[in-house]
Amino acid sequence: MSYKDIVVVTDDTPECEARVNVAMHLAAVHDAHVIGVLYYRPLDLSRFAEVELPKEIVAREHRLEQEVRARVRERFERLLKPSGILHEWHAAATDPVSAVSTVGRHADLTIIGQNPPDVGAYGTSRDLAEHVVLASGRPVIVIPYIGTAREVGNRVLVAWNGGREAARALADAMPILERAQRVVVLAVNPDSSRPNSPHGELPGADIARHLARHGVNVEVWRRDAKAVSVAAELLNVSADEGIDLLVIGAYGHARLRELWLGGVTRDLMESMTIPVFMSH
Repeated sequence: MSYKDIVVVTDDTPECEARVNVAMHLAAVHDAHVIGVLYYRPLDLSRFAEVELPKEIVAREHRLEQEVRARVRERFERLLKPSGILHEWHAAATDPVSAVSTVGRHADLTIIGQNPPDVGAYGTSRDLAEHVVLASGRPVIVIPYIGTAREVGNRVLVAWNGGREAARALADAMPILERAQRVVVLAVNPDSSRPNSPHGELPGADIARHLARHGVNVEVWRRDAKAVSVAAELLNVSADEGIDLLVIGAYGHARLRELWLGGVTRDLMESMTIPVFMSH
C-alpha cells in the first residue's frame, strides 16, 4: 500500500516550509504526486466600499494579494523542483474550509498546519485544521506550528481504544505503518471488564495481530493515566520514546461552521508537539 497524491496546504508563514518538507519526504517514500494549495478569503470590498475607498487603496490591496500568491508559490516551487518530485500548485480567493476539504477528498492524504496562535497571514484561518479533519472524509496530518523534523513515520504511536474512529485512522495510516521502523499501539485506561468492551479480553492484542499480518513491527502497551489527560499521556509517551508521528481517530462534528470536538481531539489540536495523523 502507498499514497499516490498528497495535498499540502501552503500559506505566507514561516511554518509552511515544515509542511512542504514533510510532504516531500512522504512523496519520495511513496512515489507520490504533491499538490500545493493556497486558499484564502477574498478581499471584503463590497460595491459600496469600492466606490467610497480611494482607488489607490483598493489597487494596493489587490497588489498585495498578488504578491503574496507569488511569494508562496515561489517558495513551494523552490523546495520541490530540485527534488524531482511531480507536483502542482493552485491558489484561489475562496472559502478555505470548503476548498481544502474538497481537494482533500480527491487525494490520499492532506498535510495542514496546526492553527497558528496569530491568524492574519494569507492562507491562515481560525479552526481550519479542525474543520478539514472533520469535513474532508480523508486522513489529515496536522503539523505543529512549533515545527517538526522532515522525516515522519519512522517511529509511530497509535492511540487505540477499539472504536470506529481509531480503526479508521489505523487503516488510513497503514501505508506509513507498514514502512515504519517501530510502531507502538497504546491503550490508555483500557476497561476490559464491562460487557462487549471494544478492547476484548486483552486490550490491543487483536489489533496487534492484524498489524503483524501486514508485516508491521508492532508493540502493544497499556497505560493507566488517572492523574493526567489522555492527550497529555499520549504526548508524554511520544516524547519519552522519540515518536515522530501520532496516529489517532478524530472525534467531533462540524456543521454550519459550529465546531464540536471530542476532548482528546481538542486537547491535541491545542497542545500537539509532534505531527498528528487524524481520520474521522
